[in-house]
Amino acid sequence: MFKADEASVKGAIQRVFADLIRIERYLRGLESTMSDDFMLDTDDLQRRMDGAMANLKTEFASLRTGRASGSMLEPVMVDAYGSMTPINQVGTVNVPEPRMVTINVWDKGLVQKVEKAIRESGLGINPQLNGTIIMLPIPELNEERRRDLTKVAAQYTENARVSVRNVRRDGMDQIKKAKNDGLSEDDQKFWEAEVQELTDVAIKAVDAALEVKQEEIMQV
Repeated sequence: MFKADEASVKGAIQRVFADLIRIERYLRGLESTMSDDFMLDTDDLQRRMDGAMANLKTEFASLRTGRASGSMLEPVMVDAYGSMTPINQVGTVNVPEPRMVTINVWDKGLVQKVEKAIRESGLGINPQLNGTIIMLPIPELNEERRRDLTKVAAQYTENARVSVRNVRRDGMDQIKKAKNDGLSEDDQKFWEAEVQELTDVAIKAVDAALEVKQEEIMQV
């Protein structure tokens, strides 16, 4: 009776070990499948790189070039109705002359706040009031000031490049983690190439934007 019980115990132990081996093999196969199915969210990387470009355009718009442009007011926010609001949501922005921007403020009670926001924006423009209309005469820039602005634009551009490269690094880190989890070398190279292509396109767009902005600043 004792020998039979001992045999039963041994058999049960063997079955348990066999089950453990099968479970281990299953988990290894599952891990391999998960690695093979790795999909990098390139749409998210693209969106973040596009965000860096959009921020650069906003910063460029704040640089006064000597020519009137409604876009120069895009970074200016007005304290209206308890929240910070873009100027084009509290009034109509027009460019009636090459060196004049006007804002027709819809709510008379916000005129002073709009004027204050412009004065404190760092644009270097002195607003002139005419009822609910705020006039912004754009003074001509001398050559020294223009060169200073090109340097500021270059710094804004470098910040954008850094932002793009940070997104690239994040993508590469995700690929590296997947490689450690079993991603094949071919798949690794494929995704790295995808990330690099996104990066190259974004950097070229940033550099092209700088070239256009610097030409605009230096144009008399």
